[in-house]
Amino acid sequence: MASKTVQIESTTQFSNLLSSSAVVVADFYADWCGPCRQIAPVYEQLSEQLSRPNKITFTKINTDRQQEISQAYGVRAMPTFMIFKNARRIDSIEGADPRRLSAAIKKVAEEANKVDSGADDAAGSSSGSHWIGAALPRGYEDVTDQVDVLGLELLNWESSKGGARALFGTGKPKEKDDKDYVESDTDEQLMMYIPFQSTLKVHSLHITSAPTDIDDDENPSRPKVLKIFTNKPQILSFDDADNMQATQDVTLEEKDWDPKTNTAKIELRFVKFQNVHSLVVFVAESEGDNEKVRIDRVRVIGGTGEKRDGKIEKISQDE
Repeated sequence: MASKTVQIESTTQFSNLLSSSAVVVADFYADWCGPCRQIAPVYEQLSEQLSRPNKITFTKINTDRQQEISQAYGVRAMPTFMIFKNARRIDSIEGADPRRLSAAIKKVAEEANKVDSGADDAAGSSSGSHWIGAALPRGYEDVTDQVDVLGLELLNWESSKGGARALFGTGKPKEKDDKDYVESDTDEQLMMYIPFQSTLKVHSLHITSAPTDIDDDENPSRPKVLKIFTNKPQILSFDDADNMQATQDVTLEEKDWDPKTNTAKIELRFVKFQNVHSLVVFVAESEGDNEKVRIDRVRVIGGTGEKRDGKIEKISQDE
């Protein structure tokens, strides 16, 4: 019989599982680790007993092959087991302790089987004190209130329109209010520097841009091509942003925009955005041939992050 445990081969695969399965159990192991081999049959038995499609998923992550994931979650001991519920880590177990591992997994599995995860929040509603234009992904929240508004910066924005703070206004965008959105100045490119008050895990960005007549070259249009950078100490120059490797490149298409809220939801490579204290968002191109771009709102979706550094070592049950 084929194993129900999923071997993780990429950061994207793991991110997708966190988004699609209500509970994900991760076994961080290494081939050279004796305690990892000792507890492997116990873990496999739990996987066979408790796995449920899209509800409880067991995974194995080779820390030597998937160093990016291991570092993102601060793995410092072998083996380490992590339990994620609605994409949030709720428990971490270091060492080969079968009783503790079994009890922790069975507890969360029992809860998951009792409670249906439910649907996402409706788009165009309020989350806390902020209007949001797209549904919140399961397990995440609007963390826009963590933006350090005093440190916000823009490059190439039309000063007669709204400034950086307009992007993070709490209310629904006022499409006809020139001071309630940001418009680029001399061309379609726009640079935003967004610092945070605390370190965040950023799952996605919601970009709202009210439609205009793009057949009129004088009107601004929606952003199309963006480059997103993490943890820069200050805003980038346009030359630097053009030549530098982005943390993630994004190309928005017509289908990405919600016609009811004029919002595009940009899902990020989650393992790349685990410990974020600032973002630089560079709008490199706008839709059509228009020479200006317009952005009404930016929402940051994720959760509070934590960072753990340390040397990886093996831990047996007896230690």
